[in-house]
Amino acid sequence: QVQLVESGGGLVQSGGSLRLSCAASGFTFSTYAMGWYRQAPGKGRELVAMITSTGGYRNYGDSVKGRFAISRDNAKNTVYLQMNSLKPEDTGVYYCSGWYRERYWGQGTQVTVSS
Repeated sequence: QVQLVESGGGLVQSGGSLRLSCAASGFTFSTYAMGWYRQAPGKGRELVAMITSTGGYRNYGDSVKGRFAISRDNAKNTVYLQMNSLKPEDTGVYYCSGWYRERYWGQGTQVTVSS
């Protein structure tokens, strides 16, 4: 059974930091590219960051470049998102996703940044 379980969300003040984690199981994690997406209230889901299966390439949405960092530990089947200098517009539900032969999604974790 495929599972992607996000954790680490919460309420933080503007300028603060959070670290999200996504624990994967049920598929060969090391062969999948992984990414973080977010969905703000009333808006569509957008890509925040992605990382290739080996970690050799990373890409970020324009709004988070220089503030967020994605990483992965293939030995632990986990992908991380370090979020620094958070802004109120970063508020939303953050989803972990993996893709290769199929696309998998986690259930999401809420991040709320207060001004």
